[in-house]
Amino acid sequence: MGQTGPEGRGPVRYGPPAPEPGLPVPPGLAAVLAAAAGRTAAEPSGGGPLLREAAGGYWWRRGMRTHAEDVVAAPGAQPLLLALIAAHGGDVLMPRPCPAWWTPQARLLGRPAYHVPTPAECGGVPDPYALLETVRRVRAEGGHPRLLLLSVPDDPTATLAPPELVREACEAAVAEGLHIVSDETWRDTLHRRHDTVLVSPAEMCPDDVTVLTDLAGALAPAAWPCAVARFPPTDPSRADRWTDPRARTLDILTALGAVVAGPIAAAAAYALDEPEDVTVRAGRAASLHARVAAAAHRAVLTAGALALPPQAGRHLYADLGPLRPGLAARDVTDSLELENHLTRRLGTPVPGGHRFGDELGALRVRFDTSVFLGSTEEERAESFTSPEPLELPHVSRALSSFGAALEELRRDPGESGTTAHR
Repeated sequence: MGQTGPEGRGPVRYGPPAPEPGLPVPPGLAAVLAAAAGRTAAEPSGGGPLLREAAGGYWWRRGMRTHAEDVVAAPGAQPLLLALIAAHGGDVLMPRPCPAWWTPQARLLGRPAYHVPTPAECGGVPDPYALLETVRRVRAEGGHPRLLLLSVPDDPTATLAPPELVREACEAAVAEGLHIVSDETWRDTLHRRHDTVLVSPAEMCPDDVTVLTDLAGALAPAAWPCAVARFPPTDPSRADRWTDPRARTLDILTALGAVVAGPIAAAAAYALDEPEDVTVRAGRAASLHARVAAAAHRAVLTAGALALPPQAGRHLYADLGPLRPGLAARDVTDSLELENHLTRRLGTPVPGGHRFGDELGALRVRFDTSVFLGSTEEERAESFTSPEPLELPHVSRALSSFGAALEELRRDPGESGTTAHR
């Protein structure tokens, strides 16, 4: 099997799409989209007043003072991050590993991107001392680090950085003159909402953090692209339209024609207002993915591999380094070969760690927990409504097949081949 990346593209390495839950759309949300289907007027660049006001309310409820003029909307997180990077200028720093779609944004703009190691207990936020060392090294080599990307509820590791680490990393970044973009797409997918403390970097360094949220994380389907950014309300540069990052971001989105479609803007505003049908669905989906992620995590550990306990999102990041002898016997020696092997074996895309900025030689992959919920709309709907989803036949079969695929990597290839055909 060849590489799983798209063919016929340029030098930018494109990452896999974010995990799609494939779960039913809330009826109220679907009704709003249907009612707005006849809209013919274009949504303003950056989002109309209703959408931006709804986004402001969303952040107010999370303890972050926000007004409509502090918000910019775009048709998805990718064009919005591209505009943010372009608006701030300079080199970009990000944790290792990081979301697969971050690095391509910097590469498209021709910006140097530097990956900073994360601590052992979580991903998404760089180790503060490694961050300081990286900034000083980049400057010594003639670089101009200006922007730090981080994600407290993280993709790909599905972990949640503790508040003390977030504070130390943010304070280090601000002390070095870096602006922070905090991707909080997954903040509404916490597996244990009542037992988890999530603090946004914008609460700690309000003048130096822009928050990015893609509604596809928890509030709306990925097929309805909409993302919003919250800019620091008290940033002194906001007084000068030539240096105002929000104004520059709007300029870039306008030049790109990156506007949210009118019907989708109406649905996004409804979702950001968080009516009961949206919040109940988001909570139920988070609980469902928490249960299957925990089961997949147990299977990874049982097979002798490593993974941090998942705390948010719809994925699991595993290190199969302890299984290296069995993988080498199957001619798998790096994460690209591991991606191809597991994609072929499991019949679903399993992106390797190299797509997330990890070293090619590290045998790491991200598993999508959505694949355990069923292969049809009916099966996924049943998983969504069942009080015991792990006991459903299709979920149980998917988890058993997953565990068997990992277990066979511990055995001789001839023996595992026999087992796989039973």
